[in-house]
Amino acid sequence: MGIVRTYRLRLLRKRWLIRAFRKRRELRRVSDRTKSIRPRDILVFCTARNERIRLPYFLDYYRDMGVNHFVFVDNASTDGTREYLAEQPDVSLWSARASYKRARFGIDWLNWLMRRHGHGHWCLTVDPDEFLVYPFCDTRGLRALTDWLDASSIKSFGAMLLDMYPKGPVGGRSYEEGQDPFEIANWFDAGNYMIEKNKKFGNLWIQGGPRARMFFPENPARAPALNKIPLVKWHRNYAYVSSTHTLLPRGLNLVYDEWGGEKASGCLLHAKFLHTFPEKAAEELERKQHYAASHEYRAYHEKLDEDPDLWCKWSEKYINWRQLEILGVMSKGNWA
Repeated sequence: MGIVRTYRLRLLRKRWLIRAFRKRRELRRVSDRTKSIRPRDILVFCTARNERIRLPYFLDYYRDMGVNHFVFVDNASTDGTREYLAEQPDVSLWSARASYKRARFGIDWLNWLMRRHGHGHWCLTVDPDEFLVYPFCDTRGLRALTDWLDASSIKSFGAMLLDMYPKGPVGGRSYEEGQDPFEIANWFDAGNYMIEKNKKFGNLWIQGGPRARMFFPENPARAPALNKIPLVKWHRNYAYVSSTHTLLPRGLNLVYDEWGGEKASGCLLHAKFLHTFPEKAAEELERKQHYAASHEYRAYHEKLDEDPDLWCKWSEKYINWRQLEILGVMSKGNWA
């Protein structure tokens, strides 16, 4: 990169940090337990709205993985999400009634909270329907992964978003609170992905999967991005640029290729397609708080009226992380 481009990216990072500082005024403290955070704790940062039914399993999943503390922003939930989170002893909770869209889809709020509470910690930024799997996750906790990343001087860890879906109509089986969502949504696309490199930020841009083939068949380039960098050894001067797809400084985006091979990476199993999704899509379409005039949710809403079946003859049933590595959607790199 040239000096001019480097300087412009530095200015852009400062802009997002200043914006996060200003957006802090939209946050209201509900239950702040951050004083209990210890120096080596692993933290989860998450924005949620009306996700009460998902939260028990989400919290237990990451607790079992080794997460020590959760920092949530509740965006005006009406289903008891806020009240439930406020009762959890390992959760610090802020509420925001302001526009999700004008907070850059919640990332301004999280950038501020990570600047305040995430500095020096391994921070995992995920949505309530995203579940991280990584090499050896069945036998090694998240602490083992972060210790290895520290020892290898690696500051960020990439994970492809893998859309999971049931066999049969999306609304065919009801999801119960506390249930493992992958008892229902346990299929995925093993191929059908487009990958290109973002020259400005250096990250890979991945699209495809069931959302591209079902909801954007005429224009798959408009399908949602699947590249994520959810796990970062945070510094107060870092900033997410576009959700967790892109970070600054630019070097944090280089999470796949390295000299002589590829870096270790994971997957975020995306439990979006449960029976709750059609109602959620209709609500978000009405709110118009998502990217590009909510074109993504417009596509969902139009197709969901037909109660579609995302399963096809090329679908793969999920088994474990080793299967994902064999299929090439994640890698253990040189982590032995």
